[in-house]
Amino acid sequence: MSELTANSKKAFTTRELVLIAMFSALTAVCAWISIPFGPIEFTLQTFAVFLTVSVIGGRNGFFSILVYILLGAVGLPVFAHFKGGVSALLSNTGGYIVGFILIPLIFLAAEKMFGDNITVKIAAFLIGLAVCYTFGTAWFMFAYGRNVGEVTLAQAMKWCVLPFVPFDIIKMILAIILADRIKKALPKN
Repeated sequence: MSELTANSKKAFTTRELVLIAMFSALTAVCAWISIPFGPIEFTLQTFAVFLTVSVIGGRNGFFSILVYILLGAVGLPVFAHFKGGVSALLSNTGGYIVGFILIPLIFLAAEKMFGDNITVKIAAFLIGLAVCYTFGTAWFMFAYGRNVGEVTLAQAMKWCVLPFVPFDIIKMILAIILADRIKKALPKN
């Protein structure tokens, strides 16, 4: 049995469950901090995703982000502007929210294949962010086209990706730096 399979079948400890819940709540708080910026808003959700995965790892980070998305899907106001419900996930920006789930999965796979070091972490986060952008932009083009009107890939990239890349890289770096301090401060048991 591979280590990845063995880890995925491991039961959660109480500490892990508390951290998963805590980081789900942190992601919600970071979603509420938003600045309108064209059809897509600037939020701290990606910072929360990077911090979550950096502190509690890919497996627990996956479940934390999944809990966050499920809480929003059932109607709790955890998304930007205190929105919730399936309609928020089906909106123009819903693909980016769903795409967050891919970042911890890519991180987990990279960590298992290449080890746990800063280079692997940064590469996994950059690849995860690119995949999240791809998924979110494809969904944006579909939803925007259905709700408002056709949009080209170039226009979608101009609205939804290019303005956010520098900020998301800064958020990633800050999350990695803060994660080491947070991990040292957390009780081990």
